[in-house]
Order: sequence, then structure tokens, then C-alpha cells
Amino acid sequence: MDRRRWRTREELRIAIVIWIERTYHRRRRQAGLDRLTPIEFEAIMTTPASQAA
Repeated sequence: MDRRRWRTREELRIAIVIWIERTYHRRRRQAGLDRLTPIEFEAIMTTPASQAA
């Protein structure tokens, strides 16, 4: 994010929020999910549901 110039602070703020939501939160291990990433947790939780159907 520091490699380009932002026209406004609002444009930079939006870019930061998007990065956090798309990149950081998807990779960070969550204490509430037994130290799994959200993607790992979702994979575990959706597998039994699809097999039961």
C-alpha cells in the first residue's frame, strides 16, 4: 500500500479496510475458532454437512 500515492485519505482508508478483510482476517488464526484460520474452520464445518445430505 505504501508504493503508490493516494488521491485522498478516504481512498487510502477504503484500500486498508479491503486489505484487512480480504487478506489479513482470512489468514489470521482466530482464538474463537480453536486457533484455525476462518478458511480452515469453514472447510471443517462444511464437509460434514455436505456428506450428511
